[in-house]
Amino acid sequence: MQENLFEYDEEYRNSIATVDADGKRVWVYPKKPWGSHHNWRIVVSIVLLSILFAGPFIEMNGKPFMLFNIFERRFIILGQVFWPQDFFLLALTLITFFVFILLFTVAFGRVWCGWACPQTLFMEMVFRKIEYWIEGDANAQRRLDNAPLNFQKFFKKVSKHIIFLAISIVIAHLLMAYLIGIDQVKEIVMQSPGEHIAGFIGLTAFTGIFYGVFAHFREQACIVVCPYGRLQGVLLVKDSIVVAYDWLRGEPRGKRKKTEVEKKGDCIDCKLCVHVCPTGIDIRNGTQLECVNCTACIDVCDDVMLKINKPKGLIRYSSHTAIEQGVQKLFNARIAGYTFVLVALLSLLSYFIFTRADIEMTVLKAPGTLYTKTEDGLITNLYSIEFVNKTFDDVPIELRIESPASALLSKVGEPSIIVPKEDMYKGIFMVKLPEHEITSMRMIVQLGVYQNGKRIEIADAKFIGPLKSKHIK
Repeated sequence: MQENLFEYDEEYRNSIATVDADGKRVWVYPKKPWGSHHNWRIVVSIVLLSILFAGPFIEMNGKPFMLFNIFERRFIILGQVFWPQDFFLLALTLITFFVFILLFTVAFGRVWCGWACPQTLFMEMVFRKIEYWIEGDANAQRRLDNAPLNFQKFFKKVSKHIIFLAISIVIAHLLMAYLIGIDQVKEIVMQSPGEHIAGFIGLTAFTGIFYGVFAHFREQACIVVCPYGRLQGVLLVKDSIVVAYDWLRGEPRGKRKKTEVEKKGDCIDCKLCVHVCPTGIDIRNGTQLECVNCTACIDVCDDVMLKINKPKGLIRYSSHTAIEQGVQKLFNARIAGYTFVLVALLSLLSYFIFTRADIEMTVLKAPGTLYTKTEDGLITNLYSIEFVNKTFDDVPIELRIESPASALLSKVGEPSIIVPKEDMYKGIFMVKLPEHEITSMRMIVQLGVYQNGKRIEIADAKFIGPLKSKHIK
């Protein structure tokens, strides 16, 4: 008997709750959550969703607060413009964010998923709320799905999916606003699809994706697609704070009878923690990759504990160490290591951002050219020089030779250089050097960029000259 019970308890490790033995989808009907944690999640969700929807309309210095234009390779973060030339900053930012996720997960588990992830916010706080409003709680939804088609079922299902589709359209426009800017989205919406066919196709595709995820795919996005849940198995330690069941206090679980002599744990095996879980797991089995730390099981268990005159917290935010030993050890060697790396990366990233030049220059030898010799004995090289303006204003600049002092610089075409705001300027420049000062076939010429008399950038250019003949004595 005990052997069979052990096999039953361990069965959850061999499968996920949303797939049956035949590999078919098991539709999850979670009960409507309630309680103090859920109320706090509603407040946090309102704040975060408000910030998310307001983001494209917020401007700094006349520019979007956040813009991730992958099509033009232009990013604006907190009002700062980043170009392809700043790719190393983007890579360093992503590495820093990844280390932060590692540190946060080691310390606090999957709190991000339950409280701040857009997938959870929209699924549990928007789409699921609408479903409860139209179709009722879990049992009412089951009865509606199993009922034969009639007017009531048709009306509720159609109404729900029309609202789902409308919200998906809004989310698609929101995402597009973060990608190309709110002004571009307004232009696409106000004009016919034929004039912005790429934008129209993009909005249609995003709408279909969001509708499919929130109306049908649902919790599978967290269980099957998102890699973060699987990272828990690598990152979590016994000191990590997660939504945990206190097995020492709760076991042995079971229904209580007044005539019963055997002492049982506080868990009465009501299974409400399972019924309310949006991913269909039993938290009493321990931490699982499907758990998104939504705290629904905490609220429902606390409510049951109050009804049976037991203290709350049978399911709570805790760690394996805290439950087993009664002592919470949050800071450990792994957290110390991640913290050190994170601080180092943040310091390095801050240094690069604050010392980043507003004007960046790239010097390339003009394609297909070597050098030419003038009648007055000067060797000339042609260069294609590109300036990138990372500011929001047009910048007039001056290009000078830093070394060697005898080199001469002239611009082919218009003499003045004005780099447009948030744009680039390309020009052809000629560098002349007396032949007798050329000591090798390849020399280095230093070019300086000046704005209002102040040098703001310096770059090296390879100067190609004639091969010097060697006289043997």
